[in-house]
Amino acid sequence: MAFPTYAVSTELDAVNQILSSVGQAPVTTLDLQNPEVSIALTTLRETAKMVQSEGWAFNTEADYTLKPSELNKEIPYNSRWITVDPTHNSDNQHLNVVRRDGKLYDKANHTFEFENDLKVNVLWNFDFVDIPPPVQQYITARSARMCATKMIGDRELNALLAEQEAQTRANALEYECGQGDYSFFGFSAGNNFYPGFIPANALRR
Repeated sequence: MAFPTYAVSTELDAVNQILSSVGQAPVTTLDLQNPEVSIALTTLRETAKMVQSEGWAFNTEADYTLKPSELNKEIPYNSRWITVDPTHNSDNQHLNVVRRDGKLYDKANHTFEFENDLKVNVLWNFDFVDIPPPVQQYITARSARMCATKMIGDRELNALLAEQEAQTRANALEYECGQGDYSFFGFSAGNNFYPGFIPANALRR
């Protein structure tokens, strides 16, 4: 069965593509009482977060300023953050920030309190509608293959969907290269220095 090629822009569009790829009829609402819809939507959301965790130009924000509360000098953790890492500069060299109890915690100084504004690099987890179309298509294709494995287990269909997933990933990476303005050496726009080895970056894609 061929994977549908019409554009996706909402979770309902994506779920209908996934359902179509496993031979199910499209739906007009995301009714979680429907087992197939529930599986498709849950897989879509899990995959969206997984893909965004890789770090893309559209959801990576450098030098983002966090302001401590005037009341208790704490910084609440935003539920849309996937990762938060202090910017590598002289002001942050003595910080080691992690999430703890719904707030940012400085492990180096053993405190929830921050005296000054904090510059961080943030990886955001966006809703599906706010993800660029090429990445939406990749997430949908990847979700379709995963759902086919869960719901059908047909090797031939899985291979077909895996091929479609690879194509949509290539399109997403092409979009990423254009949006990221990377140089020949891999530096993104605004950076002309080598940041050193960062294991998380080495494991990407």
